[in-house]
Amino acid sequence: MKKILVVEDDYILALVQTKFLQKMGFDVVAAVTTGEGAIAAVKEFSPDIIVMDVRIDGPLDGVQTMLLIKEFSGVPVIYLSGNSEMAMLERSKETNTKGFLVKPVNYKELEAILRSV
Repeated sequence: MKKILVVEDDYILALVQTKFLQKMGFDVVAAVTTGEGAIAAVKEFSPDIIVMDVRIDGPLDGVQTMLLIKEFSGVPVIYLSGNSEMAMLERSKETNTKGFLVKPVNYKELEAILRSV
C-alpha cells in the first residue's frame, strides 16, 4: 500500500482528498497545511508520494517546499493548483514532478497518476 502525504491548506479539501485516497486503498500518513509541516512529515513518515497544493499556508509555496525536500529525499510529487499559471508549471519541473492537476481535481486522473508512480 502506497503511503501518501497530503499538503493542503484548505481543511475541507484536505479532508476530501484524504477520504478519497483512503477509499482508493492508499495509506494517508499525514495531512499538513504548510511547507514546514510537509518537510517534517517527509522526515517522519517517508511517504511514497506527496499530493501537494501549490499555494499553501506559510512563507513557502508548494514548489519551494519540494525544492527543500529534494535536498534529502527523492519522493515524487503531484501538484494541485487553483490556477494553471505557466510560470508555476515551469517552476514545478525543477522537482520530482509526476503530475500537475488544476482544481477542481479530476479524481480518476489523480488516481491514475498515483497508481502509475
